[in-house]
Amino acid sequence: MIALSPLQLPGNGTARQLRCRVLQSPLAGVSDRVFRGLVRRWAPDALLFTEMVNATSLEMGHGLSKVESLNEESGPIGVQLFDHRPQAMADAARRAEASGAFLIDINMGCPVRKIARKGGGSGLIRDPELAVQIMEAVASAVAVPVTVKTRLGWCGSDADPVHWCQQLEQAGAQLLTLHGRTREQGFKGAADWTAITRVREALRIPLIANGDIHTPDDALRCLNQTGAAGVMVGRGTMGAPWLVGQIDAALAGRAIPSTPNPSARLALARDQLDGLVKDRGEHGLLIARKHMSWTCTGFPGSSRLRHELMRAPTPAQARELLTQQIDALAASAA
Repeated sequence: MIALSPLQLPGNGTARQLRCRVLQSPLAGVSDRVFRGLVRRWAPDALLFTEMVNATSLEMGHGLSKVESLNEESGPIGVQLFDHRPQAMADAARRAEASGAFLIDINMGCPVRKIARKGGGSGLIRDPELAVQIMEAVASAVAVPVTVKTRLGWCGSDADPVHWCQQLEQAGAQLLTLHGRTREQGFKGAADWTAITRVREALRIPLIANGDIHTPDDALRCLNQTGAAGVMVGRGTMGAPWLVGQIDAALAGRAIPSTPNPSARLALARDQLDGLVKDRGEHGLLIARKHMSWTCTGFPGSSRLRHELMRAPTPAQARELLTQQIDALAASAA
Protein backbone atom coordinates (compact mmCIF):
# COMPACT_ATOMS: atom_id res chain seq x y z
CA MET A 1 0.00 0.00 0.00
CA ILE A 2 1.13 3.57 -0.80
CA ALA A 3 -0.48 6.33 1.26
CA LEU A 4 -1.91 8.72 -1.33
CA SER A 5 -4.13 11.63 -0.36
CA PRO A 6 -6.43 13.27 -2.92
CA LEU A 7 -4.52 15.18 -5.59
CA GLN A 8 -5.40 18.88 -5.83
CA LEU A 9 -5.44 20.67 -9.22
CA PRO A 10 -6.20 24.39 -8.87
CA GLY A 11 -7.30 25.13 -12.43
CA ASN A 12 -7.76 28.73 -13.58
CA GLY A 13 -10.64 29.34 -11.20
CA THR A 14 -12.24 25.88 -11.16
CA ALA A 15 -10.29 23.60 -8.82
CA ARG A 16 -10.45 19.84 -9.19
CA GLN A 17 -9.61 17.01 -6.82
CA LEU A 18 -8.47 13.58 -7.96
CA ARG A 19 -9.50 11.04 -5.33
CA CYS A 20 -7.98 8.15 -7.28
CA ARG A 21 -4.32 8.14 -8.34
CA VAL A 22 -4.92 5.74 -11.27
CA LEU A 23 -5.84 7.30 -14.61
CA GLN A 24 -7.23 5.55 -17.67
CA SER A 25 -5.40 6.66 -20.79
CA PRO A 26 -7.22 8.08 -23.81
CA LEU A 27 -7.28 5.31 -26.41
CA ALA A 28 -8.33 6.02 -29.98
CA GLY A 29 -11.15 3.72 -31.02
CA VAL A 30 -11.39 2.26 -27.51
CA SER A 31 -12.16 4.69 -24.69
CA ASP A 32 -15.65 5.69 -25.80
CA ARG A 33 -18.64 6.19 -23.51
CA VAL A 34 -19.51 2.48 -23.42
CA PHE A 35 -15.96 1.44 -22.51
CA ARG A 36 -15.81 4.11 -19.82
CA GLY A 37 -19.02 2.73 -18.35
CA LEU A 38 -17.39 -0.68 -18.02
CA VAL A 39 -14.27 0.75 -16.36
CA ARG A 40 -16.54 2.59 -13.91
CA ARG A 41 -17.86 -0.71 -12.56
CA TRP A 42 -14.48 -1.25 -10.88
CA ALA A 43 -13.16 2.32 -10.64
CA PRO A 44 -15.92 4.80 -9.72
CA ASP A 45 -13.51 7.62 -8.81
CA ALA A 46 -10.79 7.24 -11.45
CA LEU A 47 -10.12 9.96 -14.00
CA LEU A 48 -11.11 8.52 -17.38
CA PHE A 49 -10.66 10.14 -20.78
CA THR A 50 -12.49 10.48 -24.03
CA GLU A 51 -10.81 9.29 -27.15
CA MET A 52 -8.31 11.81 -28.50
CA VAL A 53 -10.20 14.68 -30.17
CA ASN A 54 -8.92 16.60 -33.18
CA ALA A 55 -9.56 20.31 -32.57
CA THR A 56 -9.86 20.99 -36.31
CA SER A 57 -12.50 18.28 -36.70
CA LEU A 58 -14.40 19.64 -33.72
CA GLU A 59 -14.28 23.10 -35.33
CA MET A 60 -15.88 21.62 -38.47
CA GLY A 61 -18.61 19.89 -36.49
CA HIS A 62 -17.11 16.40 -36.55
CA GLY A 63 -16.30 14.43 -33.43
CA LEU A 64 -18.91 16.22 -31.33
CA SER A 65 -20.18 12.86 -30.05
CA LYS A 66 -16.86 12.37 -28.24
CA VAL A 67 -17.37 15.40 -26.02
CA GLU A 68 -21.14 15.80 -25.79
CA SER A 69 -23.03 15.15 -22.54
CA LEU A 70 -20.00 14.31 -20.43
CA ASN A 71 -21.76 15.72 -17.39
CA GLU A 72 -24.32 12.92 -17.73
CA GLU A 73 -21.63 10.32 -16.93
CA SER A 74 -20.59 9.41 -13.43
CA GLY A 75 -17.11 10.25 -12.19
CA PRO A 76 -14.52 12.59 -13.67
CA ILE A 77 -14.02 12.58 -17.45
CA GLY A 78 -11.15 14.44 -19.11
CA VAL A 79 -11.07 15.49 -22.77
CA GLN A 80 -7.78 15.09 -24.62
CA LEU A 81 -7.25 17.44 -27.57
CA PHE A 82 -4.64 17.54 -30.31
CA ASP A 83 -3.83 20.00 -33.09
CA HIS A 84 -1.05 22.35 -34.16
CA ARG A 85 -3.09 25.60 -34.10
CA PRO A 86 -3.26 27.41 -30.74
CA GLN A 87 -6.55 29.20 -31.42
CA ALA A 88 -8.27 26.05 -32.63
CA MET A 89 -7.10 24.27 -29.50
CA ALA A 90 -8.40 27.09 -27.30
CA ASP A 91 -11.79 27.02 -29.04
CA ALA A 92 -12.01 23.24 -28.74
CA ALA A 93 -11.11 23.44 -25.05
CA ARG A 94 -13.98 25.88 -24.46
CA ARG A 95 -16.40 23.48 -26.16
CA ALA A 96 -15.14 20.56 -24.10
CA GLU A 97 -15.40 22.55 -20.88
CA ALA A 98 -18.98 23.57 -21.73
CA SER A 99 -19.82 19.89 -22.31
CA GLY A 100 -18.71 18.93 -18.80
CA ALA A 101 -15.01 18.09 -19.14
CA PHE A 102 -13.40 17.59 -15.73
CA LEU A 103 -10.14 18.88 -17.22
CA ILE A 104 -8.50 19.45 -20.59
CA ASP A 105 -5.49 17.34 -21.56
CA ILE A 106 -3.24 18.31 -24.47
CA ASN A 107 -1.75 15.44 -26.42
CA MET A 108 1.94 16.04 -27.06
CA GLY A 109 2.95 12.41 -27.26
CA CYS A 110 0.95 10.49 -29.86
CA PRO A 111 3.55 8.75 -32.08
CA VAL A 112 1.23 8.16 -35.06
CA ARG A 113 2.99 9.53 -38.14
CA LYS A 114 0.00 11.23 -39.77
CA ILE A 115 -0.58 13.22 -36.58
CA ALA A 116 3.04 13.99 -35.71
CA ARG A 117 4.04 15.13 -39.20
CA LYS A 118 1.30 17.79 -39.12
CA GLY A 119 2.68 19.19 -35.90
CA GLY A 120 0.26 17.53 -33.51
CA GLY A 121 0.86 14.90 -30.84
CA SER A 122 4.56 14.06 -30.48
CA GLY A 123 5.35 16.44 -33.34
CA LEU A 124 5.17 19.26 -30.79
CA ILE A 125 8.26 17.86 -29.05
CA ARG A 126 10.24 19.07 -32.08
CA ASP A 127 8.64 22.52 -31.88
CA PRO A 128 8.68 23.52 -28.22
CA GLU A 129 7.91 27.15 -29.06
CA LEU A 130 4.62 26.12 -30.66
CA ALA A 131 3.94 23.70 -27.81
CA VAL A 132 4.26 26.57 -25.34
CA GLN A 133 1.94 28.75 -27.43
CA ILE A 134 -0.69 26.00 -27.46
CA MET A 135 -0.30 25.42 -23.74
CA GLU A 136 -0.71 29.11 -22.96
CA ALA A 137 -3.69 29.53 -25.31
CA VAL A 138 -5.60 26.62 -23.82
CA ALA A 139 -4.76 27.51 -20.23
CA SER A 140 -6.08 31.05 -20.73
CA ALA A 141 -9.24 29.83 -22.49
CA VAL A 142 -10.77 27.66 -19.75
CA ALA A 143 -11.27 27.66 -16.00
CA VAL A 144 -10.76 23.92 -15.50
CA PRO A 145 -7.23 22.50 -15.09
CA VAL A 146 -5.13 21.98 -18.21
CA THR A 147 -2.74 19.03 -18.31
CA VAL A 148 -0.36 17.49 -20.85
CA LYS A 149 0.47 13.92 -21.88
CA THR A 150 3.84 13.59 -23.54
CA ARG A 151 6.94 11.44 -24.06
CA LEU A 152 10.61 11.59 -23.13
CA GLY A 153 11.55 13.14 -26.44
CA TRP A 154 11.53 12.63 -30.20
CA CYS A 155 14.39 10.15 -30.30
CA GLY A 156 17.06 8.86 -27.95
CA SER A 157 19.85 11.06 -29.32
CA ASP A 158 18.09 14.38 -28.71
CA ALA A 159 15.83 13.57 -25.77
CA ASP A 160 16.00 16.07 -22.91
CA PRO A 161 12.83 15.25 -20.97
CA VAL A 162 13.67 17.42 -17.97
CA HIS A 163 14.02 20.63 -19.97
CA TRP A 164 11.06 19.74 -22.20
CA CYS A 165 8.72 19.12 -19.28
CA GLN A 166 9.93 22.20 -17.40
CA GLN A 167 8.95 24.30 -20.41
CA LEU A 168 5.43 22.89 -20.27
CA GLU A 169 5.22 23.52 -16.55
CA GLN A 170 6.31 27.14 -17.02
CA ALA A 171 3.70 27.57 -19.78
CA GLY A 172 0.90 26.67 -17.37
CA ALA A 173 0.48 22.89 -17.31
CA GLN A 174 -0.92 21.87 -13.93
CA LEU A 175 -0.11 18.17 -14.25
CA LEU A 176 2.00 16.14 -16.66
CA THR A 177 1.63 12.52 -17.69
CA LEU A 178 4.95 11.20 -18.99
CA HIS A 179 5.24 8.07 -21.11
CA GLY A 180 8.66 6.59 -20.51
CA ARG A 181 9.55 6.16 -24.19
CA THR A 182 10.54 8.47 -27.03
CA ARG A 183 8.44 8.98 -30.12
CA GLU A 184 11.02 6.96 -32.09
CA GLN A 185 10.41 3.95 -29.81
CA GLY A 186 6.66 3.95 -30.24
CA PHE A 187 5.65 1.14 -27.89
CA LYS A 188 8.82 -0.92 -28.31
CA GLY A 189 11.43 -1.63 -25.69
CA ALA A 190 11.07 -1.04 -21.96
CA ALA A 191 9.65 2.18 -20.56
CA ASP A 192 12.39 4.22 -18.85
CA TRP A 193 11.11 4.74 -15.31
CA THR A 194 14.50 6.17 -14.30
CA ALA A 195 13.99 9.06 -16.73
CA ILE A 196 10.50 9.57 -15.30
CA THR A 197 12.09 9.82 -11.85
CA ARG A 198 14.50 12.53 -13.03
CA VAL A 199 11.66 14.56 -14.49
CA ARG A 200 9.53 14.18 -11.38
CA GLU A 201 12.40 15.46 -9.23
CA ALA A 202 12.74 18.55 -11.44
CA LEU A 203 9.07 19.59 -11.49
CA ARG A 204 6.88 21.36 -8.96
CA ILE A 205 3.62 20.14 -10.50
CA PRO A 206 2.38 16.53 -10.12
CA LEU A 207 3.77 13.95 -12.53
CA ILE A 208 1.85 10.83 -13.59
CA ALA A 209 3.94 7.86 -14.76
CA ASN A 210 2.91 5.96 -17.88
CA GLY A 211 4.39 2.95 -19.64
CA ASP A 212 4.65 -0.80 -18.92
CA ILE A 213 1.96 -0.80 -16.23
CA HIS A 214 -0.09 -3.93 -16.84
CA THR A 215 -0.74 -5.24 -13.32
CA PRO A 216 -1.20 -3.88 -9.77
CA ASP A 217 2.35 -5.03 -8.97
CA ASP A 218 3.68 -3.02 -11.93
CA ALA A 219 1.93 0.08 -10.60
CA LEU A 220 3.30 -0.37 -7.10
CA ARG A 221 6.85 -0.88 -8.39
CA CYS A 222 6.56 2.14 -10.65
CA LEU A 223 5.36 4.45 -7.88
CA ASN A 224 7.97 3.17 -5.45
CA GLN A 225 10.73 3.74 -8.00
CA THR A 226 9.62 7.05 -9.51
CA GLY A 227 7.84 8.76 -6.62
CA ALA A 228 5.22 9.84 -9.16
CA ALA A 229 1.89 11.26 -8.04
CA GLY A 230 0.04 8.44 -9.77
CA VAL A 231 0.00 6.13 -12.76
CA MET A 232 -1.81 6.06 -16.07
CA VAL A 233 -2.69 2.73 -17.68
CA GLY A 234 -3.43 2.38 -21.36
CA ARG A 235 -3.14 -0.65 -23.62
CA GLY A 236 -3.25 -3.00 -20.63
CA THR A 237 -6.94 -2.19 -20.21
CA MET A 238 -7.89 -3.29 -23.71
CA GLY A 239 -10.09 -6.28 -23.00
CA ALA A 240 -9.53 -5.72 -19.26
CA PRO A 241 -11.64 -2.75 -18.07
CA TRP A 242 -11.27 -4.04 -14.50
CA LEU A 243 -7.52 -3.25 -14.39
CA VAL A 244 -7.90 0.39 -13.29
CA GLY A 245 -10.01 -0.71 -10.32
CA GLN A 246 -7.59 -3.47 -9.41
CA ILE A 247 -4.67 -1.03 -9.34
CA ASP A 248 -6.67 1.52 -7.36
CA ALA A 249 -7.45 -1.12 -4.74
CA ALA A 250 -3.80 -2.18 -4.53
CA LEU A 251 -2.63 1.40 -3.98
CA ALA A 252 -5.23 1.96 -1.29
CA GLY A 253 -4.50 -1.32 0.49
CA ARG A 254 -7.96 -2.73 -0.21
CA ALA A 255 -8.66 -6.26 -1.34
CA ILE A 256 -7.93 -6.44 -5.06
CA PRO A 257 -11.02 -7.41 -7.09
CA SER A 258 -10.55 -10.75 -8.78
CA THR A 259 -10.18 -10.91 -12.55
CA PRO A 260 -13.54 -11.96 -14.02
CA ASN A 261 -13.83 -15.61 -14.98
CA PRO A 262 -14.57 -16.60 -18.59
CA SER A 263 -18.36 -16.52 -18.13
CA ALA A 264 -18.18 -13.06 -16.60
CA ARG A 265 -15.92 -11.80 -19.39
CA LEU A 266 -18.32 -13.12 -22.00
CA ALA A 267 -21.19 -11.37 -20.25
CA LEU A 268 -19.09 -8.21 -20.21
CA ALA A 269 -18.48 -8.53 -23.95
CA ARG A 270 -22.22 -8.94 -24.49
CA ASP A 271 -22.97 -5.82 -22.43
CA GLN A 272 -20.40 -3.88 -24.43
CA LEU A 273 -21.86 -5.10 -27.71
CA ASP A 274 -25.36 -4.08 -26.59
CA GLY A 275 -24.15 -0.65 -25.54
CA LEU A 276 -22.26 -0.01 -28.76
CA VAL A 277 -25.20 -1.08 -30.90
CA LYS A 278 -27.50 1.16 -28.87
CA ASP A 279 -25.15 4.10 -29.41
CA ARG A 280 -23.97 3.45 -32.97
CA GLY A 281 -26.53 1.16 -34.57
CA GLU A 282 -25.27 -1.60 -36.85
CA HIS A 283 -21.85 0.06 -36.95
CA GLY A 284 -21.55 -0.75 -33.26
CA LEU A 285 -20.85 -4.38 -34.22
CA LEU A 286 -17.74 -3.34 -36.15
CA ILE A 287 -16.44 -1.44 -33.14
CA ALA A 288 -17.31 -4.29 -30.79
CA ARG A 289 -15.35 -6.88 -32.78
CA LYS A 290 -11.94 -5.76 -31.54
CA HIS A 291 -13.20 -5.63 -27.95
CA MET A 292 -14.65 -9.13 -28.23
CA SER A 293 -11.36 -10.42 -29.63
CA TRP A 294 -9.55 -9.05 -26.56
CA THR A 295 -12.10 -10.15 -23.97
CA CYS A 296 -13.17 -13.59 -25.17
CA THR A 297 -10.08 -15.58 -24.20
CA GLY A 298 -8.90 -18.15 -21.69
CA PHE A 299 -11.37 -21.02 -22.05
CA PRO A 300 -11.73 -24.11 -24.26
CA GLY A 301 -13.12 -23.09 -27.63
CA SER A 302 -12.25 -19.41 -27.25
CA SER A 303 -10.29 -19.33 -30.51
CA ARG A 304 -13.22 -20.79 -32.43
CA LEU A 305 -15.62 -18.34 -30.78
CA ARG A 306 -13.49 -15.34 -31.70
CA HIS A 307 -13.30 -16.60 -35.28
CA GLU A 308 -17.10 -16.80 -35.43
CA LEU A 309 -17.62 -13.45 -33.72
CA MET A 310 -15.39 -11.68 -36.23
CA ARG A 311 -17.58 -13.01 -39.02
CA ALA A 312 -21.02 -12.62 -37.45
CA PRO A 313 -22.97 -10.49 -39.96
CA THR A 314 -25.40 -8.91 -37.49
CA PRO A 315 -25.35 -7.77 -33.87
CA ALA A 316 -28.09 -10.26 -33.05
CA GLN A 317 -26.02 -13.18 -34.33
CA ALA A 318 -22.93 -12.03 -32.43
CA ARG A 319 -24.99 -11.68 -29.28
CA GLU A 320 -26.39 -15.17 -29.72
CA LEU A 321 -22.90 -16.62 -30.10
CA LEU A 322 -21.87 -15.03 -26.80
CA THR A 323 -25.00 -16.27 -25.05
CA GLN A 324 -24.51 -19.81 -26.34
CA GLN A 325 -20.93 -19.87 -25.04
CA ILE A 326 -22.02 -18.54 -21.63
CA ASP A 327 -24.63 -21.30 -21.44
CA ALA A 328 -22.08 -23.90 -22.52
CA LEU A 329 -19.63 -22.84 -19.82
CA ALA A 330 -22.38 -22.95 -17.22
CA ALA A 331 -23.40 -26.45 -18.32
CA SER A 332 -19.82 -27.72 -18.18
CA ALA A 333 -19.41 -26.34 -14.64
CA ALA A 334 -22.63 -27.95 -13.37
